[in-house]
Parts: sequence; structure tokens; C-alpha cells
Amino acid sequence: MLVAIDVGNTQTVIGLFGPGDGPGGSSAELLYHWRVATVASRTADEVALLLDQLFQLQGLDPEESISGIAVASVVPRQRTALREMTQKWFKVDTVIVEPGVRTGMPIHYDNPKEVGADRIADAVAAYERYGGPTIVIDFGTATTFEVVSERGEYLGGVIIPGIEISLEALFSRAALLPRVELVEPRAVLAKNTVESIQSGIIYGFAAQVDGLCRRLEDEVGPCTVVATGGLAGLIGPHSRAIEHQEPWLTLEGLRIIFGRNEKEPR
Repeated sequence: MLVAIDVGNTQTVIGLFGPGDGPGGSSAELLYHWRVATVASRTADEVALLLDQLFQLQGLDPEESISGIAVASVVPRQRTALREMTQKWFKVDTVIVEPGVRTGMPIHYDNPKEVGADRIADAVAAYERYGGPTIVIDFGTATTFEVVSERGEYLGGVIIPGIEISLEALFSRAALLPRVELVEPRAVLAKNTVESIQSGIIYGFAAQVDGLCRRLEDEVGPCTVVATGGLAGLIGPHSRAIEHQEPWLTLEGLRIIFGRNEKEPR
């Protein structure tokens, strides 16, 4: 079975795919998924211990279960740790999304090496599922927009501060504003400070998404709009542009990229 690991700046998402019958495991099902805090200082041994513990919680033996590992990391120290972990502890086919890895998607960026591995995985998975042109919105530490052409080319994107970063900036600079739970308020027009902040965050980010999607479509034409990331479920229902919510899209992209690079068919 394939382990897909998406290391973000704030959280790390880990998924375990069952074996698939199609080429490159194309029919593989996501059996388990876990979300943990990203700790940049974790060593290779600590990451191996974390995986072992997560597998044991599901009654799985990592040595018997893992036949391949696919990694996307925007944290260089963790990318190094994961590379060391796979060499020391698991010794299975490993694909780390980085320059030189076959993704099957041309990258039309001034410097393709600047495009984050998670952004590429999102784009690959969205095109595989919905075709193109497609806009993928990933609500993570930053909120990113990826645009994929009808022919499956990565055309570029947009990066804006994420929801939690924006909240932290607001609370740290405005002494009288309280920290609030990210839930939908009773109405857009709020009657107290807590709901005013909730309204601004939820409806404000939804409006930002809708506005940027309109501007992107002005340039590339009508697109299918797909949302992913930890906070997609918060904004998606209030966005007029978002058509599909795929919480595990990045993991799916890693599975596809692994299939395009694995040495021997499973």
C-alpha cells in the first residue's frame, strides 16, 4: 500500500492508499488519513516513530503495509528528514515531488522550480478528476490558486495570506479584539464583535475567492473550480465560484505522481 505525505507549513497530512487494480494503482482507495502538526525540527527517526504509532492505532504493521511512499513538502528540513527516514527505516520505492520528477503536467511558470510540490500535486489531481480548464484553491497556511489549461498545462496561480495567518495578524495588532471560533455567524450583518469577526473571515474570504476566480476566468475562460485544504469546508459552502470540495486532493495527486514514477508496476 502507498503512503502519501503532504508536509505543509502548519500541518502534515498523511494518507494510506489501498492497492489499485488499474495502471499505476489508478483505482486505489484512500483507506486512512491523519492530520498532525508540522514540526520542522522532527528528525528522521521521530517521523518514523510517528508513522509507526499512527499505523498501530489502526492495527496495521508498517513493515507489512507500506509498499511505497510519496512525499510533497514545502518545509526543506522535513523533506530531508523524510528522505532519510525512507532510506533508513522503510527501504521501499519513494517519490519526492521535486525538480526532475515526472508529473505529466507541463509547468508554464517563469521558473518551474518555484512552484511548490503541493501546488503541483493539487493541479495534477484536479485535472485527472475534472479535466480542464480548472482552478484549484487550496486553503492552507497560504491560500493558493492554481490554473490548469484544457490541455493539462499548469498556467500559473495566485498566492494570498491564509485564513489563520490573517486572523493571527488581526489579533496581534488589535488589542481589544478577542480570539473567536471559526464558525458561521447568524448573519452577514453582525450585532456583536465576535460575530463581526466571524462574518468578516467567512464571508470576506468567500468573496475574495469569488472575485479572484472571476478575474482568472476573464483571462483563461470558464473553469471548473475545486477547493481543497484544511479550511475548504469552512469557506466552500459560502462561495459562489467553488463547485467541488475535495479535502484529500493533494494526497490523490501524490498517488498519481507516484504511479507515473514507480520503478515496477505493483
